[in-house]
Parts: sequence; structure tokens; C-alpha cells
Amino acid sequence: MKYIIYGMLWLSATTAYSQNTFTAQVSDALTNEPLLGATVRINDQGSVTDSNGLVDISGIQADTIDVMVSYVGYQPFQQTYIFPLSGRQQIALEAEEALEEVIVTTTRSSRSIDAIPTRIEAITSEELEEKAMMRSSNIAMVLRESTGILMQQTSASSANQSIRIQGLDGRYTQILKDGFPLFGGFSSGLSIMQIPPLDLRQVEIIKGSNSTLFGGGAIAGLVNLVTYTPQDGDKLRLMLDQTQALGTTFNGFYAKRFNKWGITMYTSANRQQAYDPNNDDFSDIPQIRSLTLTPSLFYYFNNRSTLRLTLNGTIETRTGGDMQIIEGSPTGIHQFTEKNESDRFSYQLTYQNQLAENKSLNIKNSLTYFDRNIEEPDFAFAGKQWSSFSEVAYNIRNTTSTWITGLNFYTDTFDELPFDSLERDYSYTTLGAFVQNTWNISTLFALESGFRLDYDFNYGLFALPRVSLLSQINEKWSARVGGGLGYKLPTIFSEEAENLTYQGILPISTKEMEAERSVGVNFDVNYKTALGNNWTFSINQLFFYTQLNEALVFRENNSEQYFYENADGPVASQGIETNVKLTYRDFKLFANYALINTRLKYDNLNLQKPLTPKHNIGVVLMYEVEDKWRIGYEAYYTGSQFRSNRTQTNDFWIMGLMMMRKMNRLSLYVNFENFTDTRQHRLERFDIDQHIKPNFPEIWAPTDGRVINAGVILEL
Repeated sequence: MKYIIYGMLWLSATTAYSQNTFTAQVSDALTNEPLLGATVRINDQGSVTDSNGLVDISGIQADTIDVMVSYVGYQPFQQTYIFPLSGRQQIALEAEEALEEVIVTTTRSSRSIDAIPTRIEAITSEELEEKAMMRSSNIAMVLRESTGILMQQTSASSANQSIRIQGLDGRYTQILKDGFPLFGGFSSGLSIMQIPPLDLRQVEIIKGSNSTLFGGGAIAGLVNLVTYTPQDGDKLRLMLDQTQALGTTFNGFYAKRFNKWGITMYTSANRQQAYDPNNDDFSDIPQIRSLTLTPSLFYYFNNRSTLRLTLNGTIETRTGGDMQIIEGSPTGIHQFTEKNESDRFSYQLTYQNQLAENKSLNIKNSLTYFDRNIEEPDFAFAGKQWSSFSEVAYNIRNTTSTWITGLNFYTDTFDELPFDSLERDYSYTTLGAFVQNTWNISTLFALESGFRLDYDFNYGLFALPRVSLLSQINEKWSARVGGGLGYKLPTIFSEEAENLTYQGILPISTKEMEAERSVGVNFDVNYKTALGNNWTFSINQLFFYTQLNEALVFRENNSEQYFYENADGPVASQGIETNVKLTYRDFKLFANYALINTRLKYDNLNLQKPLTPKHNIGVVLMYEVEDKWRIGYEAYYTGSQFRSNRTQTNDFWIMGLMMMRKMNRLSLYVNFENFTDTRQHRLERFDIDQHIKPNFPEIWAPTDGRVINAGVILEL
């Protein structure tokens, strides 16, 4: 018996002796800074690094192991180790080539996003790929699921949507593509619905005033769409998507570098049949035929200077309304349709020259043409818009600060083809000069300050200061505070006018109307840490306040016409945003909450802004095995809202489920969007009154209901 016990003890000791422990520190190869949250894998075992970049994985029985390390923004690391090892291993991760020196276009700083005093939210390529699977025809899904952003449907017939950041209307948000303002004025009406996401490398969002570098319009915030370039690597990607709601979308993207030349080509085609899930004879998704082509040509003079020419063309026909008319069988009372035909053409020319290691010159020029025709029975609205943007910017930096100075020139001209006696043409020309400084005061503080001076030929001079301060309290805590001024030149193109298809909207007089002005401040605190060996946790808490003065107010007169005037009091938007991220091995949990209190403080009133929910919650749970599986569940809560007549809506939840299987270069996916079939028709009595001239209710919830889509992605 004692020999058996001795044998068992010997076997246990041998087994324990054969188990090894791998200890390492993971850091940035360039700065030697430890990396928190890097994933370290050894066969079936895994862990994440703590705030000091340290990781310990014990219970390893093999003597030869393959160690794999991954971290967002860095090249994957893989190396074979043989036990015994001498102490702690040092693993230095190299930044991905495209991110080695991140140029955040919205601030033009050669800094990582975490090191910029201005608070920036970045939606990276991985998340953009996920959102493209949910909605491949436009970027509405990409923006809708960001905290504090609401996509407001402005037309029951065309299903057009406008972006609202922190409770302010879409006209106060500036949308850029590679730093160019291409979607303002008349062309903003269908902009969100005409930007497919497949060629986007990153989306950068700044909330609050950011007018210093980009001029008027960025009162609520700024969205910059950053596209792939040949420097990001050769790429050929094809995507085919089909929905049960009768929609088919094809996207293709190609990028290639040929020594001194480079090319990218993006194409998107969308065919959507009119869809009526409520069987009320009116479409909830309009019939759409659209085609987008975007070629870019790059010429690399040398490793310091690049010339880029981008052409863009989008043609679209969008028809909503009575299903019998759309399907080609009008009868009796079935007479109403809303048809939108639009053409969008533009070019962007960019020249970048790295004059020296610490000096650079950037020259930009763009021209955009937008033509839109809206037709309803007995009414039409049509017009053409020409807009241009030119800029010269000079950047110089040293070890402690970066200076950016520049001049720009912006024109915006709208020419209406009048259907009635109302002619609402306008022409704005604005000259601007700006300067911005980013100063590393110490290892704990960085200050970004700027000043812009704009002169508009109709409205005169605008002075726009802006300042942001970053405090790196320690490796876990950081805080930002910032504020600035903004302005917006008045036009008739608002959410209210879009909803009326511009019927009966009176012209705006530049002599009687003042430009809208704003002041905004925000403060946020960020905390991140590792919880044990397998968990990471981070939270960001934002507080914001924006006040609009001389706000443009939409009114109705006694002749059933509509006009704008400046409010006799402010519009104030204030609130908080909370973002939480929790990771455990292959699982990621994201949760957010937004409290948005937007008050109309004019006409001796103090009312909550209509169609602006005060409470919003979002939860996303992701399971991902790299290059194999991606499964996601999401739930979004929208609180009660006030209608224009001050009655209140119900609150509601929307839930979705997405699954993707990746097999080498082929990916298959299926997405169940709004699988609980939440729609306004089920939350209230959706009365349209009549077929000939329908009176649609205000849209405050989804109208299309459950949409299931599936598709295939091929990468070569």
C-alpha cells in the first residue's frame, strides 16, 4: 500500500514540476509605454495585460509554446518559446503601419486619439465592418448607435433621416469626407442616406462646437468620414447583401499601390422595392434605385509629397407613397406619391507635402454639384446647388507643441427652379483664417487652443475662439474640458421644411435675418483598468452644455405659409453621456446612457424640444474569435418624447442579433435587425386620413419594423 502512495506522490510532484508559468510585459515598441488590455494567448489559455502591461499565465504543461499577442492598432505578435525561461519576457508591439502616426483629420494633429485634448470618438474599421453588415446601403446605422446621437426620420414617404447630436437639429452638424465639407445646405437633405460605408477606414465624431478649423456649421458637432488609401494596403473587397424587405445592395472596393501611382475605386448599387409591412397601402421603405462611383487617383512625388484626386458620382431615384401608384396601377383615390430624383457629383483635390521632419503643407480644393427634384401630385420643388471649398494650411511642430495656421474660401449657391412665385435662391461666400496650437505643458497636461476669423459677404465678421485641456492624471485616469463658439448661416433647409417637401416655405431675407450663434462647453472623465488576468474595464463620463442664440424658428402664418425668424430667447441643450466597456477574453460588453435635456426658451416658454427623447440606453454584447466568428446582440431604449402638440409618445426598445462566420477570404453573415418588430404603427394609431392628400403623423419611432438581411463578403 505504501508503495502505491509513494507512487502517487511521485506522479503528483512530477506533474506539478512539469507545469510552467509564462510571465511577460507588453509595451509599445516606440515609446516603451506599457499596454493595458493586450490579449495574450498560449494554445487554449489566454489572459490580458494589467495597467503595467504585465501578464502571468500558469499551468502550462508543454515545454514548447507558441505565444500570440494582439492589441487594437498594433501588429499581431507571435513567437515560439522553450521552457525553462529566464524571468519576465519583454514583448514590444509595433504599431500598424497605417496607425504609426495617426493623423486625426478633424484636428490635423499627429497624435493618437488618447493624447489629443479635444474629445474624439472614433469608430474603427472593425466596427464599421459590423455596421455595414447591418445596413450596407448607407451610414445611418453607423451613426445611430453612437451615444447621444439620434437619427430622426424627416419624411414618411422618402424615409429620409437627419442626424441629431445631443438634441440639436441636423443642420447644426457638419459632415466631412476626408476633411472636405461636401454635404451642407440643399445637399444635406439626403446626405446620410447616400453615403455607403464600405470604403470607410474610420469615422471620427466630435461633439460640441468645433468651428475653429472648419468654420460655421459645426455647432452640435462634426462627423469626419475617413476613407481607405493605397497606403493602408492592397485591398479588393466585394459585398452582396439581400434583405427580406426586398432590398439588394452590392458594394465593391479596390485599392492598389503601383510604385509612384496608387488607385482606389469604390462602387455601390442599391435596388430597393417599395415595402409596406403594415398593409396600409403606403410604403414604409420607398422604392430606391441608386448608383455610386468613387474613383481616387494618387501620385507619390516622393516619400514626402502626395497628390490625390477623387471623383464622386451618385444618382438616385427614390419613390414613396401609395403602393398602387408605385406598382403602376393607379385607381380612384390612389393618387399620392413622393418622388425624389437627385444627382450628386463632386471632385476633391489634395496636395500634401512634408517639407521637413517637423513641417508640412496641405492644399485642398473641392467642387460639388447637387441637383434634386421632388414631385408630388400638383406640386414640385427643384433646385441646383454649387458649393466649393479651398484651403491652404501650414503645420509646424517641435518637441512640446504643434502650430496649425491656414486660410480657406467657401462658397455655397442655391438656384431654385420655381414651381410657384416663391424663389428662395441664395449665395454665400465666406473667407476664413485660423490658427491652432497644441501644447504639451507637461507629462500631465496638454492644452489645445485656437482662433478663427470668418467674413461672410452677407453677414459680416465672426470671431470663433476655442480651447480644450487634457489632464493625464495617471495611467488609469484622464480628464478633458473644452469649449468654443460657433455660428450657422440661415437657409430654408431644415427638418421641418424637409417634412413639408418645401411647400409654402417663404424666402429668407439676409437683411432681416441674423445668423445663428452658439456657445458650448463639455467636460469628461475617463477611467480604465484591468480586473485580474482576464477582465478589462473602462468608463467615460461626459457632461455637456450648448446654447443657441438667435436660433432659427419655424413659424406658420394665417395664409398657410411658413417662414423663419430669429427666436427672442435661447435654445439650450444640456445633459450627460455615460459609456462603459467591459471585456472578458473573447467577450466584449458595451453599455451607454444619454440624458439629453433640450429646452426651447423663447416666446416666454421653457419647453422640451419636440421629438427629442430625454433618455436613451444602449447595450451591445459581442463574442468574437479572431478570423472565425463574430456574434453580437444589441438592445436600444428610447424614452418618451413630446410631439409638436405637446402630447407624449410611448417609450420603446429595439433589439438586434448579428452572426458572421469567416472562412479565409469568405465571410457569411445574417442580421436580425429590430427582431422584436417595434414600429410606430404598433405603438399608436397611425392615421393617414386620406389617400389623395395624406396627412402623415410625426415620425418618432421606426416605421419599417423587423428587417432580416444576409450576405456574403469576399476579400482578395
